[in-house]
Amino acid sequence: MLKGKRVLIGVSGGIAAYKIPYLVRLFKKADAEVRCILSPSASSFVTPLTLATLSENEVHTELFNPLTGSWTNHVELGLWADLMVIAPLTASTLSKLVSGHSDNLLLTTYLSAKCPVVVAPAMDLDMYAHAATQENLATIKGRGVFVLDAEEGELASGLVGKGRMAEPEQIFEYTSFVLAQKQGRLTGKKILITAGPSYEALDPVRFIGNHSTGKMGIAIAYQFALENAQVTLILGPSHETVPNLPNICIVRVQAAEEMMRATEQYWPSSDIGIFSAAVADYRPKDIAKEKIKKSNDILHVEMMKNPDILAWAGQNKSNHQYLVGFALETENEFENAQAKLNRKNLDLIVLNSLRNSGAGFGHNTNQVSFISKDNKITNFELLLKSQVAENLVNYVIENIS
Repeated sequence: MLKGKRVLIGVSGGIAAYKIPYLVRLFKKADAEVRCILSPSASSFVTPLTLATLSENEVHTELFNPLTGSWTNHVELGLWADLMVIAPLTASTLSKLVSGHSDNLLLTTYLSAKCPVVVAPAMDLDMYAHAATQENLATIKGRGVFVLDAEEGELASGLVGKGRMAEPEQIFEYTSFVLAQKQGRLTGKKILITAGPSYEALDPVRFIGNHSTGKMGIAIAYQFALENAQVTLILGPSHETVPNLPNICIVRVQAAEEMMRATEQYWPSSDIGIFSAAVADYRPKDIAKEKIKKSNDILHVEMMKNPDILAWAGQNKSNHQYLVGFALETENEFENAQAKLNRKNLDLIVLNSLRNSGAGFGHNTNQVSFISKDNKITNFELLLKSQVAENLVNYVIENIS
């Protein structure tokens, strides 16, 4: 996504500037071209030589050279960039961005930029929480600037709270997301996605589950986010990394009953539901309070049925909602999937089969078929799950418009 892209990094004078050399390295490793601008006070925290060495480009600090009279063309820099990142964004620089000040090279370049601008605020917690700062952040958001919210953590003052700049990896991931954003075809839409397995406890240390990783649902969440939708991802116990994006809200659950409660909370206000989670059909009727000791050769566990989350969503689907389910089958695949689609009042079902090599749990690939409620079948070859997710989002958009 970043290969060949021109990234302009503006550094303002905050202690978090010490992390910027690593951010430059991340962009360079992604084959982006990087240039840096320092505000007048930023060189107190990170040297121009360090950034010039890592970026392999001259670092710009002044509007003009007082010895030679030569000046730095801020308009040219602003037009050069495919993406501008200002990190750290201090309270002072934020205030100047809002009011349109142009008393240093970083500010004048920002005013000339025609590309997307991402900012990563960093300041002490009282400054960050102040009404003036929050109003300023809201103002630049309203002007189209992408704000990567500050995090909770230890601050330079010794206090602990919100105001810590996002880590370089998160800034890198977010800027990649910004560049990848599409037409915003789902702006204003709310998407509910369930993903991953459910773990049904036997005792304090054991559970019944399956091999689902949540990769498919996470990939779908990312593709919906690219279309500027507001995504709620109800995620079972998964070790997969979830994109840290402002428009993806992650709700962590363990067991089917927890996923059911979360679905009951979020589904009524959602426009689209993608239920890709591999939920256990049954759970132990009684959970042992202590670890079950090995005694007999056979252990009898009485099981009871879990709530059918997808069926509940179908029963409680309004006319404006679009509902997608998943079916993983081992035999009579299409017949079973079509029966599930009709029984659970779905608009679309995504079918995959464990008979297909590279499909199912744990793989980075999947081979699926889409079956609509009017029995139209669309078959796909084996694809990366990210490609499957993109196909699904495009299909949904085409069928809700």
